[in-house]
Amino acid sequence: MRKPRDYDAELKALEDKAKDLKTRKVQQLGELVIATGADAFSPEELAGALIVLGETTDAGRKESWAKRGAAFFRSKSRQSAKASDRDIGGAPAQSGSAQPASGGAGAA
Repeated sequence: MRKPRDYDAELKALEDKAKDLKTRKVQQLGELVIATGADAFSPEELAGALIVLGETTDAGRKESWAKRGAAFFRSKSRQSAKASDRDIGGAPAQSGSAQPASGGAGAA
């Protein structure tokens, strides 16, 4: 005879997994805000810039932003590797170079 499935336990496990995924997503978004230097903006400024990004329908502009983002992540990973080899922090240089990009996106 087959053992009956415990649907309640399976549902609880799925809910826990969903909660963990949401927590990880929120943490990664926070880390992204800090890594780009956008944490220097007020919450209102940051929310306004994100609203503009969400409302943008210009495909060319989105593609340009995607290229800048890809370049940021490529340079970030290279600088992280160099920083770990030398045991120096690369965050201040990142923050300063990323702020004009954030300011430019917010102004666009």
